[in-house]
Amino acid sequence: MKLIDPVLVVDLFPAERDALLDLLSGLSDDEWGRPTVCEGWSAKDAALHLLGDDIGRLSRGRDGYVGVAFVPKEGRDFEAELLAFINEANERWVQATRRISPHLLCDLLRFTGEETQRYFQSLNLFEIGEPVSWAGPDPAPVWLDIAREYTERWLHQQQIRDAVRRPGLKERRTFAPVLDTFVRALPHTFRDVNAPEGTQVKLAISGDAGGEWSLVRGDGKWGLYLDADAEPIAAVVMDQETAWRLFTKGISKDEASANATLSGDRSLGMKVLDTVSIIA
Repeated sequence: MKLIDPVLVVDLFPAERDALLDLLSGLSDDEWGRPTVCEGWSAKDAALHLLGDDIGRLSRGRDGYVGVAFVPKEGRDFEAELLAFINEANERWVQATRRISPHLLCDLLRFTGEETQRYFQSLNLFEIGEPVSWAGPDPAPVWLDIAREYTERWLHQQQIRDAVRRPGLKERRTFAPVLDTFVRALPHTFRDVNAPEGTQVKLAISGDAGGEWSLVRGDGKWGLYLDADAEPIAAVVMDQETAWRLFTKGISKDEASANATLSGDRSLGMKVLDTVSIIA
């Protein structure tokens, strides 16, 4: 079996930001106010959120400024508390920055995009850093954290594009790393699924940006591989559009299953459709 490779995306951020700024600069007043799939947020609100992502990353990472830190309460549901903390912080930010004009917002996104890129380029991607919560509780390599940042930016830009009915960034170079990062949530999705050693579950995502991955049970946990050396006990095939929307809660599990093909052990196949690759 072949272990999956790291997802290295630092060189993709400038093109993603250029595409975002090109998109935003062409929006009408009406389009800035179009609702996105994020409840209560317009296209402008989603762009303000991206500005907040940049500022938060630079402040915490580059400058070592903590500000208001998340402190979990003993005995409480950690993931639920973290989600509530993040959602409240995001909402406060968006509400406070709605006074920013679209023109100034684009200027700020250009500046923070350049500064964030410099910061990302300064990092050792193969050091061990903080956990990526949807991939598991253990400290993760920095490259996975940066890949998560890329998916965050790609996703919110895509939500803006959906809202204003513009084509998405679906070329293989920009889209394949998103899917490759999202599937890193699979072992965490299966963390409580017991199965005999050697059990394999295959996921195939069709489309130019897709690929194939195998979940394999070994040493009491699940691992993710590119090539399986035995027949999978369950297999799931879905198209790339279904995949990214499922992993980001843009569609329901039932909607995804209607567009997917499951074979073998159906319970294990359906478990794949529980995968969530965002903090949600």
